[in-house]
Amino acid sequence: MQQEDLEKLQLLGKRIKTLRKSKKYTLTELCYKNGLEPSTLSRIEQALVEPKYLTLLKIAAAFNMSVSELLEI
Repeated sequence: MQQEDLEKLQLLGKRIKTLRKSKKYTLTELCYKNGLEPSTLSRIEQALVEPKYLTLLKIAAAFNMSVSELLEI
């Protein structure tokens, strides 16, 4: 993975974690809302994996926002 891609993944992970904490959700609580495993969400927040589009849809839906809003496009 190129450095630029890693930086983008890190920004996404930080954004998701910031949103989660601003809503006062634990990893488990957010995962209950979107059907993901807490370990998966944790790895996304840590930029250890690239989330699939459907995963981004689930995360965005848990925050009542679109994927573009989640990605800040």
